[in-house]
Amino acid sequence: MWPAARCARIRADGSALLLAIRARGALFGPVFAAAVILNPRRRIVGLDDSKKLTPARREILALRIREHAVAWCVAQVDARSIDAWNIYQASRRAMAEAVVQLSVQPDFLLIDAMRLDLLIEQKPLIKGDTRSVSIAAASILAKVERDCLMRTCDQQYPQYGLAANKGYGTAGHLAALRAYGPSPLHRYSFAPVREACCWAAGATQRPLPLDPAGAGDGTAPSPA
Repeated sequence: MWPAARCARIRADGSALLLAIRARGALFGPVFAAAVILNPRRRIVGLDDSKKLTPARREILALRIREHAVAWCVAQVDARSIDAWNIYQASRRAMAEAVVQLSVQPDFLLIDAMRLDLLIEQKPLIKGDTRSVSIAAASILAKVERDCLMRTCDQQYPQYGLAANKGYGTAGHLAALRAYGPSPLHRYSFAPVREACCWAAGATQRPLPLDPAGAGDGTAPSPA
């Protein structure tokens, strides 16, 4: 991993901003992005890819990041916008929102695997949350914020098991989609959700009306 000091030295004349995004592959809820400017003089021990950390460890590290970072922001783009734009463009929008809402504006962006339409010098980094402690910090913030939302949504939609599956397409979540159909917060542009609209156990299909002209004589309705 790149240490925070190395990331800060990328541009010695200004701030280096590190971004990460979470839940691009989930079936439910918003996509989250976080932007973090770490303080190179204040090391946070234990930063790593959020997927490798326990929930309790992520919560502790998120508190330390928010306390000691020069600046941080978490942004989200909702499911309806994901359906309208596609997940890639929604992810880019969430990242851009996280940048513009920062209290300190950076002059360099180190981004997890994509580029943004911002007039700021930037460098995409493949698998950035495993190569940069600063992107890892942003990853942790985004993950903690989204997991918190999933626990809240689980109270409203307990049938989907969101507190456990975090909105991802687990076997239990897919079974619930087939049984109950999707909620208003599911991502309808994703195939498992779209298919659940057609095949949910409680779904009904209204009978098609017969053409009166052809009724009773064995002929098919004439095309419109």
